[in-house]
Amino acid sequence: MPEVHYRLRNGSLRTIEAMPGENLMQIAVESGVEGIIGRCGGFCNCATCHVYVDEQWLGALPPPDAEEDMILDGTPAERLPNSRLGCCLKLSESLDGITVTMPDTQE
Repeated sequence: MPEVHYRLRNGSLRTIEAMPGENLMQIAVESGVEGIIGRCGGFCNCATCHVYVDEQWLGALPPPDAEEDMILDGTPAERLPNSRLGCCLKLSESLDGITVTMPDTQE
């Protein structure tokens, strides 16, 4: 199973194995990862699953669609070029080892 590495606000790293097809928000919420809220349940309308994708993984991801791009404009934490919504990122074998960092705040 592929792994996701979540870099928490305190700097520690939490690694979780998950099934391909699950999104990074689902994985985090089901595993109790601090820093991901997922208030809307993965419907791409609340931005409480905002993450910063490590630069080395950006080329492996499709670009954000118009809806994700619009939601990212309203995140409480600073939007950076590597900002993404965890609910829009589906885990696959090709993303095994992806690392994302939690922003300072989700609300």
